[in-house]
Amino acid sequence: MYESRLIELRDEEIPMTQPRILVTGATGKVGGAVVTQLHAAGVPVRALVRGEADFPEGVQAVRGDLGDPASLDTALAGVDSVFLVWPFLSAEGASDVIDAIGKHARRVVYLSSAGVGSEKEEPGEAITMFHTELERLIEASGLEWTALRPTGFASNTLGWAEEVRTTGAVRAPLARLARPLIHEADMAAVAVQALTTDALLGARPVLTGPELITQEGQVALIGEAIGRPVRFEEIALDEAAEQMKAAGYPPELVEAVLPAQAELLDNPEPVNDEVERITGTPARSFQEWAADHASDFR
Repeated sequence: MYESRLIELRDEEIPMTQPRILVTGATGKVGGAVVTQLHAAGVPVRALVRGEADFPEGVQAVRGDLGDPASLDTALAGVDSVFLVWPFLSAEGASDVIDAIGKHARRVVYLSSAGVGSEKEEPGEAITMFHTELERLIEASGLEWTALRPTGFASNTLGWAEEVRTTGAVRAPLARLARPLIHEADMAAVAVQALTTDALLGARPVLTGPELITQEGQVALIGEAIGRPVRFEEIALDEAAEQMKAAGYPPELVEAVLPAQAELLDNPEPVNDEVERITGTPARSFQEWAADHASDFR
């Protein structure tokens, strides 16, 4: 296990020979990959955490909570740039957080959503509205900024892991729904470019995986990765909605997500090569993602 400690910092203790970067969401899939890649590149990186966490030696773990902007001063001391993952389903409190960032840093890279750039977006729509509001607040802040707009996260399929382990099947709607799911490591690689170079200042790159894979196909690739077949058992949208509500998802989110997914059956998201253009390396396939995460499904 990595050894990590929560620290209290004074400005005179912070070397500024390189930009120091604060990563929020550092214990999540994307934020964790950003921490790992920055650290591997020798870039000073600090991880915002709410409790104890394990990081490689040399990564500073500093306590703070985006829900309490007053708690961020220590984490932001001496920081040059911030990777911002917003953990809430509304933009409430975001203005105070961005103000706090602006008092210390000069740049913010925000993990947004491809849905923000959709011409069909409706104001107040539960899936993307908070991302829209965050982007607008950041752009108006005077900070240098980049808004990363990924399509669906491959890591969201980890929600199937317990079913796969216990039943060997995934019960979900829309077997034919095909999306260019993106590996968290690719989102992180683009974020690192935005944090450490000026190449993406003021940009809103839409980031996709390399190909469309149906949900049924995703399940088959997970089965291939774990070495045993996994079935996809299609259920109706109404049943899926009830399951999501029972699991604690807000009704307004459920009512937005499922129809939006159904619409993608006939109008799938376009696939692009932005990951390769920005990083020089092709985006990883869902098959690669499944192999990387096989242990989560076994």
